Amino acid sequence: MERTTVDGLELEYDLRGEGEPVVLIHWGVGTAWAEPLLAEPALEGRYRLLSYHRAGYAGSGSVDGQVSMALHAEHCRLLMRQLGIERAHIVGHSSSAVVALQLALDSPDVVHTIVSMEAARPAPQTEVQAEFRRNVAERAVELYRAGDTSGAVDTWCKGVFGPGYRAPLDRTLPGAFDQTVAEADAFFPLELPALMEWQFTEADASRITQPVLLVLGEKSVATFPERRDLLLAWLPNAEPVDVPGATHLLHLERPRETAEAVVSFLARHPLT
Repeated sequence: MERTTVDGLELEYDLRGEGEPVVLIHWGVGTAWAEPLLAEPALEGRYRLLSYHRAGYAGSGSVDGQVSMALHAEHCRLLMRQLGIERAHIVGHSSSAVVALQLALDSPDVVHTIVSMEAARPAPQTEVQAEFRRNVAERAVELYRAGDTSGAVDTWCKGVFGPGYRAPLDRTLPGAFDQTVAEADAFFPLELPALMEWQFTEADASRITQPVLLVLGEKSVATFPERRDLLLAWLPNAEPVDVPGATHLLHLERPRETAEAVVSFLARHPLT
């Protein structure tokens, strides 16, 4: 990957292709998130695709203390500016969909559309969300603090992706589980608290007037349909699309269908 410095922070990035710029922000549990989509013909060769490693992940630099979702969004904006990208389609998944929403709030001029794949945590504390927090998030953090990093990652992934997550993860992104374990220090003590502290209200959502595609895996655990329903109710210009047979790993299990849904949406909302 190439490297550049924004606001004193070194970031790794990959920029390929020609056409309208599309920025793919990786999720919190692994930096290889975008690889299956980058290889899909529907996207490859038709767009200028930017992917990068966020602060604290892989070979990108770290900042002191916790990195807020707003700071992640600011890093994305600065990287875009550094690379001459004035405005782009922004694609995020899980926690990085939160970064995309925050970027639209803080820097609306640089966001043309948003593709939000199963955004993390934009829902109020319903029983479904509270159960997820107790049984998945808090339990995973307990294991991490006790020194069982592999157990913490496995608990988190089972709760988010479903109990059968390892087969599609290992098949599509070999080594991704071990990578997630290696990068757990960026996720559990830094990313997850920032995500839990992130605030997003109906009034905030009303300010995001750009077209938003809300992607949902047909077989995703209950927390994600609930969050998608809330965003559909709150965002003024959002539309849903379901990926058949997919869980929260929709871009790994059904990369072609996911990429085609994204491209169909982008084509209906061109930059020019």
